[in-house]
Amino acid sequence: MHYVYLIRSESHPSQTYIGLTSDLRTRIQKHNEGGSPHTAKHRPWKLTTYLAFNSRKQAANFDAYL
Repeated sequence: MHYVYLIRSESHPSQTYIGLTSDLRTRIQKHNEGGSPHTAKHRPWKLTTYLAFNSRKQAANFDAYL
């Protein structure tokens, strides 16, 4: 499965991030460890929404739409 997800910063609630991954649990963990330069300064992050897609292309199209 491929996931499009929305996370919200717990320390700066107005900050959100939308991403795409095939391993949602590991990806959220990376965000919270500072492994992404786009999200490192607003840690910690909380998963608020995710959608699952059968193909990466479908997920990427939806991510681009958002």
